[in-house]
Amino acid sequence: MRDVAIVGIGLTRFGERWEHGLRELMAEAGVKALTDARIESKDVEIVYGSTMASGRFAGQEHVAALLADQMGLKNVPAVRIENACASGGSALRQGYLAVAGGIHDIVVVGGVEKMTDVTTAEATTALGGAGDQEWELAQGITFPGLYALMAKRHMHEYGTTEEQLASVAVKNHENASKNKYAQFRKKITIDDVLKSRVVSDPLKVFDCSPISDGAAVVVLAPLEKARQYNDTPITIAASSQASDTLRLAEREKLTEVKAAQIAASGAYRTAKVSPKDINLAEVHDCFTIAEIMAMEDLGFFEKGKAAKAIFEGETALNSRLSVNTSGGLKGCGHPVGATGIKQAVEVVMQLRGEAGERQVSNAEVGLTHNVGGSGATAVVHIMKRSN
Repeated sequence: MRDVAIVGIGLTRFGERWEHGLRELMAEAGVKALTDARIESKDVEIVYGSTMASGRFAGQEHVAALLADQMGLKNVPAVRIENACASGGSALRQGYLAVAGGIHDIVVVGGVEKMTDVTTAEATTALGGAGDQEWELAQGITFPGLYALMAKRHMHEYGTTEEQLASVAVKNHENASKNKYAQFRKKITIDDVLKSRVVSDPLKVFDCSPISDGAAVVVLAPLEKARQYNDTPITIAASSQASDTLRLAEREKLTEVKAAQIAASGAYRTAKVSPKDINLAEVHDCFTIAEIMAMEDLGFFEKGKAAKAIFEGETALNSRLSVNTSGGLKGCGHPVGATGIKQAVEVVMQLRGEAGERQVSNAEVGLTHNVGGSGATAVVHIMKRSN
């Protein structure tokens, strides 16, 4: 297996991008990534494109070929990866494996979603397909409802409070206020969260990630060749993935995502690091309870202790562990097919020292955690500054 590096990154602003369609978002992020990597289209050997529901949201299937087309990559093989909200992380893993295994040298991995061209009801139905359609969606439960069940159980078992849930949103909006790519750049308070409309008790509007448009692209290369393309390549030290039951009712516990625990364990082992070695983490905060559970599943805090730690500021920027410096899904936005790639872009920016106001001091090791559905898929990557 060869060492793999990220040599190029590209990102669009996330949000309600009425002025741009799916192809424009792809082109913007893709051209930025190729330019950042200082490569020409003829160098690219394969494209992995991720999207969850482009057909439902934008009427466009065959997205990987469109991504290659918009980037000027004629005749380059292109493959679409769909793994619900973990589509981006899964695509990154496929690109990583292709380079690590020596099959390809230069690989483009891109993610995109254009979600705002449909009604909220239509978007909710499309997103519901990330769960068990027959046993969950058809019975009337939504994704806020599934995560509300997890939140209620976490509150029951560990005494987690609504104020602690709200503190996740407050922290991530604070970080997003420093990020020019973020959908929400306005700071909020715990009171703002608690007074926002209830979506599914105990989750309120400000506990939930938004419907977003956006795209993100990275370029991968073997580490030994990486400096031909970029002066500050970032090594992917580990890529790990695991699955669990699609239906929430069949999980061992409602207060954990077992797939995330397994994926994290594999990533730490491969990268030869432990949770205490991680300087920053981009985790999948589709709902505030999801970030709390992620902090525990990834081994950063003991079970039942993360909510209090976040409330007390232990995961704020340049604290014990800087979490969701981009603003996360909650503040930066959540165009589902792009999210896992955006997480990688943020970590690369941090490890390069290019994150501006939200820069993590002495950032050396970063982690991304991308979850599909209510936890049926989890992908964890660990990245390091290259020597």
